[in-house]
Amino acid sequence: MSTNLKIRPAVASDAATLLGFIRELAEFEKLAHEVHATEADLRRTLFEENNGTEALIAEVDGKALGSAIFFKSYSTFLAKPGIYLEDLYVSPSARSAGVGGALLKHLAKMCLERNYGRLEWSVLDWNERAIKFYRSVGAVGLDEWTVQRMDEAALRKFAGST
Repeated sequence: MSTNLKIRPAVASDAATLLGFIRELAEFEKLAHEVHATEADLRRTLFEENNGTEALIAEVDGKALGSAIFFKSYSTFLAKPGIYLEDLYVSPSARSAGVGGALLKHLAKMCLERNYGRLEWSVLDWNERAIKFYRSVGAVGLDEWTVQRMDEAALRKFAGST
């Protein structure tokens, strides 16, 4: 990757770029039908609300090539916060050029600087290329854990039943 690669915090004017990356990631994951986010939503939830969510942009010569969207998590076992990486995305033209690794390394350094105990994320089980990369940088799969989710409809139904 070019020595001009820069990782910087995303700002509100990056909302369109981030939304583009989110849509491209959703296409890749065959989940485009689930993207309901808008630029206004991203500006509000990433840059106006103080909810602990952050984003990074990876760029070369001012051209955005990738992003990471993440938030603070917490480990009761460690009694320390951590980072949960919600999305890591690299444009197809920049894949295998070190952009994803640079974003992950930046997040790892953030964890250490903040005295956090973990960096965690999920990956689709069919994304063998990503899994191979994650193993190569020292990540360990937690095969005994499964992700559980309640969407908004399930939340409303369950919360209303109490």
